[in-house]
Amino acid sequence: MPYNTTQNSRGQKVQVESTQNDGKTYEQLRQECLRSGKLFEDPDFPATDGSLFYSQKVPINFEWKRPKEICKDPKFISGGATRTDICQGQLGDCWLLAAIASLTMYEDTLKRVVPHDQDFDRGYAGIFHFHFWQHNKWLDVVVDDRLPCVRNNLVYVHSADNTEFWSALLEKAYAKMNGSYEALKGGSTMEAMEDFSGGVGEMYETKSAPSNLFTIIKKAVDRGSMLGCSIDITSSAESEAQTTTGLVKGHAYSITGAEEVNYRGSKVQLVRVRNPWGQVEWNGRWSDNSREWSGLDPADKNRLLQNALEDGEFWMEFEDFKANYDKVEICNLTPDALTDDTKKKWSVNIFEGSWIRGSTAGGCRNFIDTFWTNPQFKLRLTDPDENDRLCSVIVALMQKNRRRLRKEGLDLETIGFAVYEAPGEEDHQGKDFFRYNPSKARSRTYVNMREVSERFRLPPGNYLLVPTTFQAHKEADFLIRIFSESKAAAIEMGNTIQADLPDPPIPNPPEEETDEEKGLRRLFEQIAGSDKAISARELQQVLNGVLSRRKEVKFDGVSLITCHSIINLMDVDNTGLLEFDEFKVFWDKLKKWIMLFLSFDTDRSGRMSAYELRSALNAAGMQLNSKILQLLGLRFMDANYDIDFDDYLTCIVRLENMFRVFQAFDKQKKGVISLNMQQFLFLSMNV
Repeated sequence: MPYNTTQNSRGQKVQVESTQNDGKTYEQLRQECLRSGKLFEDPDFPATDGSLFYSQKVPINFEWKRPKEICKDPKFISGGATRTDICQGQLGDCWLLAAIASLTMYEDTLKRVVPHDQDFDRGYAGIFHFHFWQHNKWLDVVVDDRLPCVRNNLVYVHSADNTEFWSALLEKAYAKMNGSYEALKGGSTMEAMEDFSGGVGEMYETKSAPSNLFTIIKKAVDRGSMLGCSIDITSSAESEAQTTTGLVKGHAYSITGAEEVNYRGSKVQLVRVRNPWGQVEWNGRWSDNSREWSGLDPADKNRLLQNALEDGEFWMEFEDFKANYDKVEICNLTPDALTDDTKKKWSVNIFEGSWIRGSTAGGCRNFIDTFWTNPQFKLRLTDPDENDRLCSVIVALMQKNRRRLRKEGLDLETIGFAVYEAPGEEDHQGKDFFRYNPSKARSRTYVNMREVSERFRLPPGNYLLVPTTFQAHKEADFLIRIFSESKAAAIEMGNTIQADLPDPPIPNPPEEETDEEKGLRRLFEQIAGSDKAISARELQQVLNGVLSRRKEVKFDGVSLITCHSIINLMDVDNTGLLEFDEFKVFWDKLKKWIMLFLSFDTDRSGRMSAYELRSALNAAGMQLNSKILQLLGLRFMDANYDIDFDDYLTCIVRLENMFRVFQAFDKQKKGVISLNMQQFLFLSMNV
């Protein structure tokens, strides 16, 4: 995968992954265009209706025009990138616009997303690029500058200055990353803020916020987080309406400071807010020229006001802030996005996973029979927060690529998670653990949003995090991020692969055989004939005859390939046939496998649930990780997530074969073997 590099806010180079289908980077494509004298036309996001819509065409004739066809002297950025550069067009993506407006308040982050060394003069080749964070990677998204127009006017996002085009091109790149312009309809500002920063978002309603909201805001400011606040509107007429106190409804503000000061003998909590418009400011208590400042220690007054001289920035008492603002949004940044002088940084653990039906798509706790099969992550909290006995943790669960998958009819799944106190060192908890142990914390609700995030304060200890879809059998890929104030260890559970396969007992000599063994010998002699050995085809006949008489199992017949696998497993002397001692050892194994199957067929349907395969294999001495179990589920389960006995037998025989072959090569018991090509082909053919 080709990479470009960009700089973070510390000037350090950060890799960004090229997303073009042909694998070429932005600079390679630009140089090709300059050499050929042709302007770039993006084959991955062409100037066609397919880039605009995926569901139905709008009855408008769109023309795709380059900025130089729209105005005489276009500029990428004119006089700095500001909030007034962002005017909404004919697309329901105001959530994206609010995020772009917020982005303009954070210069370092803006320059990471919108590389500023681009324009329409020297070096212009009709190609531009932007950087977005997606699922723990930074992507370099390239676009040509053909923009959809009607009568020479941009249809979507545009600048108030009709010669400036950075915001329109940014929207196009974001639409490309998500599949189309239509895919951008509806969303949350925090979703785009995360894609612009790689951070984890939180949202608080001030009227129902936790009692420690001021502490949360202050710590977020100290950690260099991006903070926004807004006043709700009840109708579109209220949008951008100014109140008598100088605040504006339906308008994105940023929070830039939080301080606790001594004021006339008592503590007062203050929050500093910025209006990106400038000029229009709060005129109540603690506003720029209010009398409250005269009651403050001169040193505190100077310290607080020296950073609030910029027009549009003002202080408010926290109680006034909560009374006037309705929402606070916090985007907590990862350490790589912050400057070295940031006071404190979050510790971050990141995992990727999948919910696969039949193996790991267990649904919420309402589905107790399958809930335990969901992916599980262990979190170890050892260091409480500063001056506290508890540990602050933010857990964020994100489902991947769902906006892009809309055109395939796959919208957002309903997701959530639960946190349990983890006992001992067990690798993966089973059904009984969740049946008898309540959760210690969980997401407030299951919701069909891209990301669910929640802040917790937990005592030091070991915890088990279980991310789930609400319904069982729903498939999706996910990313889980754990932000902790102090360093925390986290690992994915269910990663162990091992087998405890004791050697079978040596059969009794003929004179000491039990009645059952004598009966088995008669059956063997009847099938084997004069060569006193059973071939794969003869084994198939006897197994199909015996198993078809067992009414408690659903059975479609054992395949010849499975019978070859059984012989490979049991054939000690490498004759390709089963002699009686080998046949007897196999028969003992078969009885054990049948008993295991029946014990996990809890509804007596004659089939085993694919979700119970993990437990059955564990009981047979074979422990597998989630990826192998997912593969087995896809290979052997039917449309109802069940496994017939013949498929179960094929699965367990082939697995034991694989384990025994590996163990024979792994003489030093290191879990690693070396094979040449001939050995690999020989083993693959025989397993």
